[in-house]
Amino acid sequence: MVFAGVGVALATLFDDAGEVDTRATAAHAARLVELGVRAVVVAGTTGEAATLGTDERDGILTTVRAAVDDRVPVIAGTGAPSARQAVELTARARDGGAAAVLVLSPPHTDYPRSYYEQVAAAADGLPVIAYHYPKMAPPGVPVDLLEALPIAGCKDSTGDPERLLATLTATTRPLYTGSSALLSFAGPVGCVGAILALANVEPERCAAAFSGDAEAQRALLGPHVGMRRPTFPAGLKSLMAARFATSEVTRVG
Repeated sequence: MVFAGVGVALATLFDDAGEVDTRATAAHAARLVELGVRAVVVAGTTGEAATLGTDERDGILTTVRAAVDDRVPVIAGTGAPSARQAVELTARARDGGAAAVLVLSPPHTDYPRSYYEQVAAAADGLPVIAYHYPKMAPPGVPVDLLEALPIAGCKDSTGDPERLLATLTATTRPLYTGSSALLSFAGPVGCVGAILALANVEPERCAAAFSGDAEAQRALLGPHVGMRRPTFPAGLKSLMAARFATSEVTRVG
């Protein structure tokens, strides 16, 4: 198991010119670790990975790893539209010292077994977490394929409790929810953890909700909705700025 508990899908911070601010991004990661997150994912969908160059990804991984100082695993997002791209990103993350890779399934592929096999080969023993998020990469990963994949776990960001239960029934692989609306449900039914955008803002409440705190779960409704207003990740960065005075600059949208 790569980690248990609540991890953060780290937002990438940019300066006023739209350049990656690696120091600010790393400082935010370190702050969240102090507040209790159990893992940090860099260059994922929340981190605006689609807008990042390979050198920018490498710089974020290196700087965040140094900032958290091995207190928690730093996981790199390496999913891509093609296996060729994902293999290259995975190899770079492996060489850059990532503790694991989080790999979004390829879009428009209903049976991504070969894709994950190629990524796992490039990972060369580094744990691979499959990422099911059909809103971003439809149709996602079929439940009945998960047990056959060379993966160390999976993340489900659908926000669908039926899909979550079906996954827990179909595979023994560790499952992480990506929905901050399902935390108080996900923990008790068997998810080992969560990887959350909202942990950039509310890490303490996210952890409490995952532990079954119903009051904390209810308190997350406002920010859960607010991080998508007017769009994501602009809404999320607005909430981050209100609490931590971080940059609101985005490349997406």
